[in-house]
Amino acid sequence: MTAMTTQAPGLPHGRPLTRADLDALDPDDGHRYELIDGVLIVSPAPRHIHQRALGNLHLVLRAAATDAVEVLFAPFDVALADDTVMQPDLLVAEREAFTARDLPTAPLLAIEVLSPSTRGIDLLLKKDRLERAGCANYWVVDPDEPSVTAWALAEGAFRQVARAIGEEGFEVADPFPIRFTPASLIV
Repeated sequence: MTAMTTQAPGLPHGRPLTRADLDALDPDDGHRYELIDGVLIVSPAPRHIHQRALGNLHLVLRAAATDAVEVLFAPFDVALADDTVMQPDLLVAEREAFTARDLPTAPLLAIEVLSPSTRGIDLLLKKDRLERAGCANYWVVDPDEPSVTAWALAEGAFRQVARAIGEEGFEVADPFPIRFTPASLIV
């Protein structure tokens, strides 16, 4: 697993990190730097199949989205707390919720495309943190299978609402109606 939690040079030791610490780091090394509950998460550049699935899903979402929402791909900060700044692979939020710098609230939809280096982080840490923040919908795309799994927030907890593999139809109504097949994301 290449993604790591680490202490980077110049960052304080012995306390949870904050957004100010992350801003001071300002690396330009091709990695993604995120904070989850004060812990630095560093991920390498994604694989080709990851980027293909991400790009194709972005096009599908943009075509289906209403004018009231914005669909963005990483890197773009979702600032859930002073100690939690994430960059979902794709996010959907109401247009007026964005600031010039970030999305200072939970998105309507956060999507992660799994990579070998981030699988555990996406399925455990990010999913849990987005659930606690009140993110309405969370999807995980596995480009190797290919599959898409969707969870929706109900009574404060994520519940699986859809899953499709290969040529099966993936269909949800929130945050807007959409239908596609996981296989179409990797062609």
